[in-house]
Amino acid sequence: MSAPIASVPLADPSSLFLAYEEEIRTCARLGPLTDLACGRGRHALRAAEWGLPVIGLDRNREFLTELGRQSETGNRALHCLRADLESAPCLPLAPASCGVVLVFRFLFRALAPHIEELLAPGGLLLYETFLRTQNGSSGGPRNPAFRLALGELPSLFPGLETLEYQESSHEGWARLAARKPG
Repeated sequence: MSAPIASVPLADPSSLFLAYEEEIRTCARLGPLTDLACGRGRHALRAAEWGLPVIGLDRNREFLTELGRQSETGNRALHCLRADLESAPCLPLAPASCGVVLVFRFLFRALAPHIEELLAPGGLLLYETFLRTQNGSSGGPRNPAFRLALGELPSLFPGLETLEYQESSHEGWARLAARKPG
C-alpha cells in the first residue's frame, strides 16, 4: 500500500470553465457533471462547491483518493470513479446520463464518440487540450499523438453544435464549448 499523498494546491480552473459557469449550472440539471481524466480535480471540486452533483473520473488511484478526501472535508457531492480511458475506449457510465462533460488537458481520439453519447440531449461539453504547436516543454504531452492538429477539435464531435471554438497556435491550446442537440 502506498503512502497517502500530501494535499497539493490545485491550479485555478480554466477560463473556459469559469466563463460557462451559468451554462454549467443549467445543464447539470440534466444529469451530473462528469470530469473525465480529472487529475487532482481542479474543475470537479469547483463544480461541487457550486452544489452540483459531480463525477470525477481518472485512472490515478492516489489522485482520486485525495480528491475524495477533499470532497468529504467540504461536504461536496462528488463521486470519484477509477477507470483507464486509454486501455478500454469506452466510458463506465450510461449513454445520455450526463448534463455536462469536462475534458481538460487530455486527448484520446477513440473516446470522442463515447463522450458524445455520454451527454444528455441539451448537455454541454467543455474541452480544452494541447495543440501540436505546443512542444511539450511547458507541461503538455511530448507525444504528438496526444496533441491536436489546428482546427481538429470540433471535427471530433460532429454530432454536437459548436457554441465556441478558440485556439492559440502560439500558446499551443484549443478550446471547445459544444452542446448536444435536444
